[in-house]
Amino acid sequence: MTVITSLGGEYRALVIGVSGGIGSAFVEVLRTDPSCAAVVTLSRSLDGFDVTNEDSVAAATARLSQQQAVFDVVICATGALTINGIGPEKSLKAVTAESMAAQFALNAIGPALVLKYVSPLLRKDSRAMMAFLSARVGSIGDNRLGGWISYRASKAALNQIVRTAAVELARTRPNAVVAALHPGSVATSLSANFAPNHERFTPQESAGLLLNVLDHLSPAQSGGFFAYDGSTIEW
Repeated sequence: MTVITSLGGEYRALVIGVSGGIGSAFVEVLRTDPSCAAVVTLSRSLDGFDVTNEDSVAAATARLSQQQAVFDVVICATGALTINGIGPEKSLKAVTAESMAAQFALNAIGPALVLKYVSPLLRKDSRAMMAFLSARVGSIGDNRLGGWISYRASKAALNQIVRTAAVELARTRPNAVVAALHPGSVATSLSANFAPNHERFTPQESAGLLLNVLDHLSPAQSGGFFAYDGSTIEW
């Protein structure tokens, strides 16, 4: 089954964060697509790619540039809800500078570095797509429950980073689509302790849904925030 149809032929994909449940699922789904000519992967556990370290991101993309790598699809599936054993806060009293900084480093600054160094590898002369895993709880307008301050704020920051980068990229790559995507509740280690009573997608189901959403976005929608069902999520 063809997964990506809007590119009109063979394409090359880059998936960042493949050691995670959704990241590995993206690779699995893309490799089933007969139109996908190659899937290149990066992750901390497999090749030392550290999205929170600028030197690491720069070195990895420099190696790809030397190989004259050009990508039609880029997926950044990095991120975490619990870092260094510290999960989301239930109250203001639980906020610490250290844990908040860690959330921003991984969930916001890391993707910003990916945009800085990887976006030049996007195909320039035709349609290209770049997606970042966000979360509905990063929506400011949709926040009715409170809590989870550091994680919410880091994902809201990611959404702004994606939006701002999309404006700039449109000037040199008018056919490109850059989007923040909410994967829904997915049966991975990230959500295991926080959605025990909720129906969850398998990673493969979520990855397939997100690729379908990305495939159907137009350049006019670049910089947007979308759920797994294609609906727009308010900022």
